[in-house]
Amino acid sequence: MSAGGGTKAIIAALVANAGIALAKFVGFLITGSSSMLAEAVHSVADTSNQGLLLLGQKTSQRKATLNHPFGFGRDRYFYSFVVALLLFSLGAVFALYEGIHKLEAHEPLSSPWVAVGILVVAIALESYSFKTAIGESKLIKGDATWWGFIRQSKVPELPVVLLEDAGALFGLVLALLGVGLSTLTGDPVWDAIGTICIGVLLGVIAVILIIEMKSLLIGEGAAPAELDVIVDELAAGKVQRVIHIRTQYLGPEELLVAAKIALNPGMTVAEVAEAIDAAELRVRNKVPAARLIYLEPDLDRSLTKS
Repeated sequence: MSAGGGTKAIIAALVANAGIALAKFVGFLITGSSSMLAEAVHSVADTSNQGLLLLGQKTSQRKATLNHPFGFGRDRYFYSFVVALLLFSLGAVFALYEGIHKLEAHEPLSSPWVAVGILVVAIALESYSFKTAIGESKLIKGDATWWGFIRQSKVPELPVVLLEDAGALFGLVLALLGVGLSTLTGDPVWDAIGTICIGVLLGVIAVILIIEMKSLLIGEGAAPAELDVIVDELAAGKVQRVIHIRTQYLGPEELLVAAKIALNPGMTVAEVAEAIDAAELRVRNKVPAARLIYLEPDLDRSLTKS
């Protein structure tokens, strides 16, 4: 996935959320529904989040500097982490506060069918955004499960958009249930309960994203299958074996590989250089993300000891 990977999904989510947020605020002003207000704030947070994801993609493309010799690829991880924090603070906390407040106030709804209509339209728009995110994710998901993709993906934007859209859809259904039950029963407490459920849902999603983005931000190595490929490619040609290896993703498409490799004894400097160049080429052909490879030649002292 290139630096612009997932941009289509991000833009689709941004446009959908901006329109939905406006409609929800109008609906809240007409109906006074706390579920509608919670969802409106949620959509505002989501719209801001898409802007931050696009900003992260842009800033991550800056050229390396003396102070940042490995570039700015982790900007995408940083802004995705900020998105998770905003989802928690603006979405979850506000919804919980509003729901608890309405439990105490018991304010009746006015024109509830306006809220129902807006929520139905919002579900349709959010479904389009979710479908777009799923389509973009399938391009890089491979055989992994959706949960595995969210846990293992080194491209932060798509898991963020997927979980945001899924949370938005479930949140809209909860809001629709809250407004609908309040209308049918005449008891506004259902609207408040729906709002609290939205807050809990957003909180769970935000915590999952915070954990995953923190892991990427502080540095993740290659996945086990990917690491096996790298080791196999290094331990070929004139390389006897890989003595030890360390990997770390500097960005979604930039993997750092540092390894000590055992070479055949008695090789000349030119032969050592040739063996290292060949090993780097083999790795890059199989794992294109391995752009930075540092290999330290050594002798296999385990053979000497034996």
